Amino acid sequence: MRYLTDFADQAVVLPLVFATAIALVLQGWRRGALVWLIVVALTFAATLALKLTFLSCSPLFGPMDVHSPSGHVAAATVVAGGLAAMLSRRRASVLPAAAVAAIVIGVSRLILGLHSLPEVIIGAVIGLTGAAALLYFAGAPPRLRTAELVAVIVVVAALFHGLHLPAEAAIRSTAFRVAQYIPACRGTPEFEREGPG
Repeated sequence: MRYLTDFADQAVVLPLVFATAIALVLQGWRRGALVWLIVVALTFAATLALKLTFLSCSPLFGPMDVHSPSGHVAAATVVAGGLAAMLSRRRASVLPAAAVAAIVIGVSRLILGLHSLPEVIIGAVIGLTGAAALLYFAGAPPRLRTAELVAVIVVVAALFHGLHLPAEAAIRSTAFRVAQYIPACRGTPEFEREGPG
């Protein structure tokens, strides 16, 4: 499961997103590259905002078992949907591909005990929203040289698979600092346990 979930780590996803954008520009689809970058960035930003919200006051959200929505699931979902749109040129393939990625990576996160079911579902909803936005704003892709695009995807995934970005530690530290300014979060057991970092 660890091998599978590592494909959705930011250390793999970020280079893949940038390499795909460059490949799209080189093939003449500037609009697609721009929309791809903007939508993926907004998907990541939405995930980060929710992570900070839930982590800052996690005791308030405790009954929902939500502490940190899954960024792996959100990233895998939006990227899989976007790649499906580019590779198949069929609009109908975008959301099914995104949903399959959400399920596969979501199950891996659950089995590894890294997220709760609500956290996986929130990540999937964020990613599916991003995939739908890609579908809406990018428009139909031109005739792309799919073999070249697939080669870029495979090479980048192979080169970066197994690497990890320590993003979660930085997010937790930032969330603790944010919690200090939210009166409802100060004095909670988790706030006291985490300390000022």
